[in-house]
Amino acid sequence: MKEDIISLIPDAPRLDRREFFVTSILAGTFALAVQPIAAQTKITTDVKGLVAGEVKIPVSGGEIPAYRAMPEAKNKKFPVVLVVHEIFGVHEWIQDVCRRFAKLGYMAIAPSLYARQGDVTQMKNIQEIIRNVVAKVPDAQVMSDLDATADWAKKNSGNTKKLSVTGFCWGGRITWLYAAHNKNVDAGAAWYGGLVPNERSPRNPNQPKFPIDVVKDLKAPVLGLYGGLDTGIPLNTVQQMQEELKKAKSESEIVVFPNADHGFLADYRPSYNRESSADAWKRVQEWFKEHGAA
Repeated sequence: MKEDIISLIPDAPRLDRREFFVTSILAGTFALAVQPIAAQTKITTDVKGLVAGEVKIPVSGGEIPAYRAMPEAKNKKFPVVLVVHEIFGVHEWIQDVCRRFAKLGYMAIAPSLYARQGDVTQMKNIQEIIRNVVAKVPDAQVMSDLDATADWAKKNSGNTKKLSVTGFCWGGRITWLYAAHNKNVDAGAAWYGGLVPNERSPRNPNQPKFPIDVVKDLKAPVLGLYGGLDTGIPLNTVQQMQEELKKAKSESEIVVFPNADHGFLADYRPSYNRESSADAWKRVQEWFKEHGAA
């Protein structure tokens, strides 16, 4: 499996490349690969009192779409939270998460970070997504696009003196990396993102570093939120990260929810855990406030 993935990874593309596969985000849709949706538990956050919808972010070589939600108040700037999508892209659940943050007083913005590589919302299984898109997305591109998103937010009612980043699964790993990349980030919240390289997610030219490699470079404290039942991110790797954070005397923390599996906040999935989600969501709000991001 490791060799198969690596063989599909080309040299990192130039960031001025002008091919953009994703030019729009369709609100109200889920990625095909996450069907069926657990309708009995799925949370829907309304847009009452919000400005919410698609915006365009100027980036190297063109522009990418993003979903932005913020309170409906004129002549006011809001603390900004960058929302980094999970492996399935900026689908309806990520958009709903943005609205949840907006209800708390944030400008929440989720850029489409695969826009140059492909539209994962139309792919039917996770293997196709990994092979055809995710493996080809350079971390350098992601960091640059998140920087561009923060710049856009600053010019469009966002107060980036209060800047946070949060991400899920694929985006959880990116959250750790971005907290080491951008000195202006005040706080991060990484939801069940991979911490160390493994056979499914090896080091490669596009993704050369993992969270455990950047502990000493963290410029903002990150709250890691992990499930004790997550076989994809074994507890021994979480413990490795905790030990590195301790050695570095980092302000970052990791909380393990014993009864939670991977994706436990994702209420559209069977792995959703209501109790752990409520606890974790409260912790994130407190973390952002404590570290000046709210």
